[in-house]
Amino acid sequence: MSRLRNGLSRLSIRWKMTLWAAALMCILFIAYNAIQYIVINNWMFAQTESAALKSAEEISSYFEIEQVKESSVRSIRPFIESLNSRNQMIRILDRHGTPVLTVSDNLPEDWITPRQAYSTTSVTAWHGDDHLLVIRRPVGTASFTGTIEIVNNLENSDKLSRMLLAVMLAGFLGAFLLSGLGGIFLSRKLLGSIRELTVTMNNIKRKGLQERVAVSNGKDELGNLANVFNELMNQLEQAFHNQQQFVADASHELRTPISIIEGHISLLNRWGKNNPDILEESLQVSVQELGRLKNIVNDLLELTRAEALRSDGEFSATPVIDTVNYAVQNFELLYPEFVFQRRLDPAAGAKVNMKHHLLEQVLLIVLDNAVKYSAERKEITVSAAVIGGSVGISVSDRGIGIPDEDLPHVFQRFYRADKSRSRAQGGTGLGLAIAERLMRAHGGAITIASEPGEGTTVTLHLPLLTN
Repeated sequence: MSRLRNGLSRLSIRWKMTLWAAALMCILFIAYNAIQYIVINNWMFAQTESAALKSAEEISSYFEIEQVKESSVRSIRPFIESLNSRNQMIRILDRHGTPVLTVSDNLPEDWITPRQAYSTTSVTAWHGDDHLLVIRRPVGTASFTGTIEIVNNLENSDKLSRMLLAVMLAGFLGAFLLSGLGGIFLSRKLLGSIRELTVTMNNIKRKGLQERVAVSNGKDELGNLANVFNELMNQLEQAFHNQQQFVADASHELRTPISIIEGHISLLNRWGKNNPDILEESLQVSVQELGRLKNIVNDLLELTRAEALRSDGEFSATPVIDTVNYAVQNFELLYPEFVFQRRLDPAAGAKVNMKHHLLEQVLLIVLDNAVKYSAERKEITVSAAVIGGSVGISVSDRGIGIPDEDLPHVFQRFYRADKSRSRAQGGTGLGLAIAERLMRAHGGAITIASEPGEGTTVTLHLPLLTN
């Protein structure tokens, strides 16, 4: 038994499904045919028994109606012969159990011993290979007392039963073969997607993350599995690409301040440490570049948190106007030379499902960019309005604007439309990337409209929180 179990455990799922399908079909077929065989056998026996009992009843009625006497029993032979059927014997016994009349059709008298009956009985007996049904019914009239004995050879019923059994066995073998073939077909059909999934995984190991499962039917469970796998691979490929891009961009951005610091330290190490002017200049530049390194690292950490942000199920009903006012007031204190105009009444009472400090962080990034790139016309307008089922928060400046060719790239890491100006103002090129990912994590979006030389409008879109 353990060997059989071990052998089955080594089989593939395809062959396991085939064997289970064949076994299940065979069990159902055997159960159905067994019930059918028993029912048909019992029905045929009941029909034969009912016919014999009916014949015995007719003979008994004849004795009563015709007032047959023991001395005249032989005279009713023609009537008995008319009732008798093939492979059947009818005997009339007197009160002592002695046969007084026997009518037989191809059934020897000595196969069954005559026996007197005091009630109607139905029994089966065997004579060699012959199966017999014996009906005995007592007869009691004013002129005769005895027993009617009917013996029926069940040979034809047994032949039919054996033929039926042979047909059922042949059907069982056919069902076993067909169920096995059906199991193979179904297993190939059902496991096709899994086989393609396995092939794709092996291709991914050899060729890379760009391989995908071909989905022929995406409506069933296996199709859904293939779709989920493809979506997962898309996310994994994107994450891998982002990681590569992140490493490349971070290496590039970190290389510049490190090289500047390294150059000044080498300068001091060679001959500048004895020159107070060079020493002062090198220390100032090194401190400035270290601050820039710190800002890059902090922004990288913020970007990582923003990309890993997932909804934790916590509900935050943040008032839009309160958060915007708080952020703008802080900038009014930091940059008193700027004029901040607020148009927030259209969003009165509006709330969003975003934590207060995260919405404030996005606003600070957008306001900081507006201040940086508005050196000449220091006017910034902050407005908010409810549009359909969302809230829009717009920050408009009158700065240098963004060229059209740069607009599609402004949310990429370390991207700067004006690289020299951004570096001079201390930008890392990560602010908008952080803001875009925070908005996306909360079901929102961020859009930018800009006209070079006229200014830029950044709009935050968040789903409106309703009761």
